[in-house]
Amino acid sequence: MPRLIHTLAALAVLGLVAGCSPAPEVGEASVVGAASQQRGAAARSPFWVDPTGPAAQQIQLWQRQGRAQDAALLKRIADQPVALWPAGETDPGPAVRSATASATREGRTTLFVAYDIPHRDCGQHSAGGAADADAYRRWIGLFADALGDSRALVILEPDAIAHIVDGCTPVEYHAEREQLLNEAITRLKRQPRTRVYLDAGNPAWIRDSGKLVEPLERAGIANADGFSLNVSNFQTDTTVKQYGLALSGLLGGKHFVVDTSRNGNGPLEDAWCNPPGRALGTPPTTITGEPALDAYLWIKRPGESDGPCGGGPAAGQWWPDYALELARNSVM
Repeated sequence: MPRLIHTLAALAVLGLVAGCSPAPEVGEASVVGAASQQRGAAARSPFWVDPTGPAAQQIQLWQRQGRAQDAALLKRIADQPVALWPAGETDPGPAVRSATASATREGRTTLFVAYDIPHRDCGQHSAGGAADADAYRRWIGLFADALGDSRALVILEPDAIAHIVDGCTPVEYHAEREQLLNEAITRLKRQPRTRVYLDAGNPAWIRDSGKLVEPLERAGIANADGFSLNVSNFQTDTTVKQYGLALSGLLGGKHFVVDTSRNGNGPLEDAWCNPPGRALGTPPTTITGEPALDAYLWIKRPGESDGPCGGGPAAGQWWPDYALELARNSVM
């Protein structure tokens, strides 16, 4: 399954005015207080909003072009915290440090995705990744070093475990991949305020969650804060929560997070790559009503393509028309 690779090399974080109280850590049940008025819906979560994201840039362009109504709709994306995907195969440090510095000034948590595992995506739309195991270890080390003692939540390697289970990743790479994921969790967790969630696919992909248990355990899930589900997919909150609770039970009560960035209208049957008619889902929040479900997050950046399918550009490329459709179809 393709995944975006949002290159942050050009990130120019603009240091927002820190006019709000420090937000709660992920997993805390308290609601953000009076500062919730500062950013509307986004302030109900403890996560940092990237002021230079593609939706924000598109809004500025459309405003100059006289497309005020479309620009206003796109604020439904631009005003929400979305995970950052530092480019693989290059030093992630500068991008990570820029984002965490801005988030720290606001007392907020930065969302990241670490996505550079060797043999990534089985050669599909988001193929690539580190050249070999040692290159991956160096990349994760640079990533972790850049996090420092900032508040961060890292989604670790979307698809990596599910591709072991479904057989897409050749068997000769399985043991190495599980070892690298294990090491990555250990390295990232050396950072005192970093939470790590190892990706576990989605309910429509690995329908029997029991098949995930052994590879997740070999990959070090015991040392992670939990697992992530529905990254870049469209399964409904209800479906994913039920699946997550079942998997959590098989893993001794491990917590989990859910990607709700594009699941507002649920999935389109047999379509996962830029399906039409989709909508934004539950805005990012740590208030989930379920103790084992730590957060609803926007892990996939809404409006970035799944790949050259359904009329879309290459994986990870910004697609303003699709972003606008997601926003227009949403009730927020």
